[in-house]
Amino acid sequence: MTKLLHVNASARGEHSQSLAIARAFVEALADRRPDLEVDTLDLFSADLPEFGTVAADAKMAVFGGQEQTAEQKAAWDAARAVFDRLAAADVYVFNVPMWNAGVPYVLKQWIDIVTQPGWAFGFDPATGYEGLLTGKRALAVYTSGVYAPGVPLEFGADFATTFFDDWLRFVGITDTEVVRFAPTVLTGAPDEDLAGHVAHAQKLAANF
Repeated sequence: MTKLLHVNASARGEHSQSLAIARAFVEALADRRPDLEVDTLDLFSADLPEFGTVAADAKMAVFGGQEQTAEQKAAWDAARAVFDRLAAADVYVFNVPMWNAGVPYVLKQWIDIVTQPGWAFGFDPATGYEGLLTGKRALAVYTSGVYAPGVPLEFGADFATTFFDDWLRFVGITDTEVVRFAPTVLTGAPDEDLAGHVAHAQKLAANF
């Protein structure tokens, strides 16, 4: 059985273009793979645990090889439950709309929860960081409403895809595909372009 985790970082529900593209891929893959088990994580309704002072102290205790307090352990266990859901999957689908040149805040919160030492990455003083989520595949769907590659700076800048691409690499997910739908005020036929990107996502499913 193959497990797929679909992480939806859009707040727009049925109006979301990134979600439409991601769903097209997931549905196409499910048609090809009857053994596919799909887990959908909607970040805006997930009630993610906070990763504040207590959790940060728990993390530093891990780094320092110290014993965690009961309160720290509870915070660490809550974070671990979120990570385990990530680690259980073989394939990932992420739909990531651009917000203010970056990623939505709930996606950053989720990343900060799951990206922990000994879970998502290791560290060696001599060789540096090493991603631990190896042997997995991912599709990242990026959308933006105004910005598009090659537009003048007055139309925005992109820190979303660079950040998320780097996070995938950092945790060891290097076998990735990308679909980028970036309609702008200069786009002549956005609906047709969206349909083309949906079709492209469906074709990509044939390679997973």
